[in-house]
Amino acid sequence: MSDLLIIILRTITLYWLILGILRLMGKREVGELSIFDLVVFLLIAEVAAFALDDPKSNFIHAIVPMIILLIIQICVSYFSLKSKKFRDLMEGKPSIIMKDGIIVEKEMRKQRYNLDDLLQQLREQQIGSIQTVSYAFLEPSGNLSVFKKEEEQYVFPLIIDGDIQEGHLERIGKNVKWLKEELEKLSIVDEKKIFYCSYENEELYIQLKTSF
Repeated sequence: MSDLLIIILRTITLYWLILGILRLMGKREVGELSIFDLVVFLLIAEVAAFALDDPKSNFIHAIVPMIILLIIQICVSYFSLKSKKFRDLMEGKPSIIMKDGIIVEKEMRKQRYNLDDLLQQLREQQIGSIQTVSYAFLEPSGNLSVFKKEEEQYVFPLIIDGDIQEGHLERIGKNVKWLKEELEKLSIVDEKKIFYCSYENEELYIQLKTSF
């Protein structure tokens, strides 16, 4: 079998294999990929390039690493669904870059995010003045999410996957003690059973986990 025919067959096989792997990895837009997703994609691309670059190499040596990467990614996705802390560790958390029209310079330095980047992303969202911004979040994907003062405001989640968000409680002028007392009034003594909780219109909105 000629090298050209081997390359053609390997290209077709790798196309369907990589397509299947990407489908199994879940649906995300390119701009929403986490750092971990990007690492997996880069490694898969490198392995595929190696298999096509050398037709005489053992094709199984290219297939096995891809399957291993897929298994790793599925395991990470599973644990990310089960644990908010693990998800934050692997994907990072959004950072508040602007609050009430004021740029949070300390957080920008921490994220190595400069003013040119901020102003460009504000322009892309047709925002001409920073004073019109209520909150601006730098997402783990690098996208900027902006809430303007005259529009519907962002509601900080107080509990995510059973984990109390103490920083969010501070931003609304509350604390953990207050939250637990309010939950007890609703006959909820274990916040680990809560999938999502927020404070809207002077009352708690709570969605319990379907399985615990």
